[in-house]
Amino acid sequence: MCRSIKTLRRVDQPATPEEIQAAALQYVRKLSGYRAPSRKNARAFDAAVAEVAAATGRLLDALARPEPRPAA
Repeated sequence: MCRSIKTLRRVDQPATPEEIQAAALQYVRKLSGYRAPSRKNARAFDAAVAEVAAATGRLLDALARPEPRPAA
């Protein structure tokens, strides 16, 4: 599921807020089946995107950064 969401936990740099938001939006779109929700569902959709983005940010902050691979 969500193969187009890229890995945000990287050695070279932390994920940007924009990357986290974009990943959250893709995830909620996939789960809900909506590209853009109706006005009736927009509030729930937007709240879900915000919650997923916040949880993603907390997760990435809590995880140890991956170690760089030694040059071969």
